[in-house]
Amino acid sequence: MPGPAAPPARRRMAAVRDGVRSSGRRARATVGFLTDRVIDIAPRIPVRDLATLRKQFPGLTPDEIADKLIAGAANGTSTVGAGIGAMAMLPVPPAMPTELAAEVTGVAAIELKLIAELHEVYGRRPPGGLKERSIAYLTSWSGERGIDVTKPWTVNSAVGTQMKRELRQQITKRLVRNLPNLMPLMVGAAVGAVMNRRDTRRLAERVRGDLRRHQVPWEDLPRLPPLEKPAGVLPPGALPGGSDTLPGGSGPLPGGPGTLPGGVEP
Repeated sequence: MPGPAAPPARRRMAAVRDGVRSSGRRARATVGFLTDRVIDIAPRIPVRDLATLRKQFPGLTPDEIADKLIAGAANGTSTVGAGIGAMAMLPVPPAMPTELAAEVTGVAAIELKLIAELHEVYGRRPPGGLKERSIAYLTSWSGERGIDVTKPWTVNSAVGTQMKRELRQQITKRLVRNLPNLMPLMVGAAVGAVMNRRDTRRLAERVRGDLRRHQVPWEDLPRLPPLEKPAGVLPPGALPGGSDTLPGGSGPLPGGPGTLPGGVEP
């Protein structure tokens, strides 16, 4: 004979527990997915070297060039936040995790470009090739600090447990911090624009503060070779190729295959 049925309250509690466990698994899968995407994006972001920046901003000091770079990046991430906030007006709640993921990835691309160019401006280009520099900039972004150029950066050791853990922590923090961007009636668009602008400026000032302490004057810099152009350079507004679908059935990234509002400009 079957035993007595569980009381309704117990059944409801069991359903809640199952839902929480399932949501936690999906959240971890999404953060892991985004971590891999950001690592994939980093070497494909076009970065201007010091010589190019000095030609584009003739007669300006390092701090004045840095001010312009920070203002441009803040405007870019503000545009991303406003665009994702505007998407929240659409009556498609299942797309909300995808919108947050797209925002984090787009903002990361803009901020990684900014960090790389700030290191150029202050004479602190990391040693090594494109992959080694990308790992250094990812470490700078996840830790919100300038990097020590005297530290050897190797792809095998850097893309390991510690760096991925820091990246996951940074991405999780960004996802949680961006939740207000999904408020309806264009409130989310305004909030997203303001928060992204503020966060990008705060990150940039922390990195710039570290770089200033170890700044190398331009006249003391050895002759640096031009930065190599990335293979499969990330075009303006685009994510790298591959799957554009989040794990857990959350659907494709918004705006078509791999596109983001307020893309990365060369």
